[in-house]
Parts: sequence; C-alpha cells; structure tokens
Amino acid sequence: MNTERYYSATEVAQFLGISKQTLIRYENKKVFPKSRRNAVNGWREYTEEEIHRLKAIMGRSI
Repeated sequence: MNTERYYSATEVAQFLGISKQTLIRYENKKVFPKSRRNAVNGWREYTEEEIHRLKAIMGRSI
C-alpha cells in the first residue's frame, strides 16, 4: 500500500510563495521537472521530496 502524500499545484505554489500559474510556467519552460499527473483527473501532483527539490531550485531554505 502506497501511503505517500501528494500535494496539488495550488498547495505547492502556496508553499513556494508563487502563483499556481508561475509554477506551471516554470514547469513548461523546464525550470522545474515535470510533475506527475493524477490518473483520474489529470491534475499535477507533487511529493514532499519534490517540493524540497523545488525549494532548492528556487534557492529557498527548507
């Protein structure tokens, strides 16, 4: 059973202090790695590890 928690693009944008549109723009411009997509609704999903990586890319402390 997979118990890893996934966070939405809205939640991740809030954690990073940027807008959801900025997060998606960075992904599209390949500043951030592509996120996984939810198989049911197609929404972007991020793990805690990915959020930490995104913070590091942005030069923010964790």
